[in-house]
Amino acid sequence: MPGPRLLVGVFALLSPAVCLPAPAVASSSPVAPGPAAAGTLTLATWNLEWLVSPATQLAARTLCRNGTTARLPCDVALDLARSSGDYAVLARYARQLDADVVALQEVEDAATAALLFKGYDFCFTGRGDPQNVGFAIRKGIPHRCAPDLLSLSLRDSLRRGAQLQLYPGSPREIWLLSIHLKSGCAREALGSSRPACRSLTRQVPALAAWIDTQVAAGRRYAVLGDFNRTLAPDADERLDGGLWRRLADGQPADERLVDTAAGTPFVNCHVGQTFTGYIDYIVLGGGLADQWQPAQIRRQVYSSRDAQRYRLSDHCPITLRLRG
Repeated sequence: MPGPRLLVGVFALLSPAVCLPAPAVASSSPVAPGPAAAGTLTLATWNLEWLVSPATQLAARTLCRNGTTARLPCDVALDLARSSGDYAVLARYARQLDADVVALQEVEDAATAALLFKGYDFCFTGRGDPQNVGFAIRKGIPHRCAPDLLSLSLRDSLRRGAQLQLYPGSPREIWLLSIHLKSGCAREALGSSRPACRSLTRQVPALAAWIDTQVAAGRRYAVLGDFNRTLAPDADERLDGGLWRRLADGQPADERLVDTAAGTPFVNCHVGQTFTGYIDYIVLGGGLADQWQPAQIRRQVYSSRDAQRYRLSDHCPITLRLRG
């Protein structure tokens, strides 16, 4: 989707003032995912830009060429088609990401996600649309796929939220929500008459209610995904009083809702991109804010060569390591 984006391919460590690229990982040989390091959990979020199965892609391309309506928009089916090489390179980046849990957006289903993520289980929303939201969970991590957050979809006119319960019933229990909010209102006020802004405005109470539910239950939680909008307080407040403030509204006085990207410099996914700010985030609450450090955030950037030769994604993975 057009709009400001996160960064994406070799890893970089970010602090509020410094962005230092780490050496590129060039190997494309299979890497078997290992168990989460003792006492840590690495979370990630990644919008994969219309990642659909080869079969769905082929069927849509055929229909569009015949002038028939397809499951995919015809510009996507005809202009954004991926080859086996594209899937292979995306799978290499997924291996390099090496996260324990990845919130995914714009993915058709679990079978499609499995083309990239080997050694993972999956939870995905069940909306009858090629753009679903979900999670890839490293095998061996106790989890439960919770029901779709239907209220976020405005009666399935938009994408549902995917809920995941990690370590259910244990002291380590964490609730995660993967989201992909309405696009087209990145810079306008939420109260704008623009249709996209009206839809996004209607999604905000559903998201805020989910957060309030976690707080009331005393849970540790995180919201991960594509907000399609800045959470930066200065820009956000100038727009409309703040999406961020609306999400935090009603929180108990001691509640800490943390935007983990706050203060980090923006870097595009690869040379040639012209986006100007973040819209993909990992937001922590309910005690998780005490289990991370800014130095533990990693953003993955695509190499210029890969970005030129392969159809990857216009979004970038971001990972965050939690302690305990």
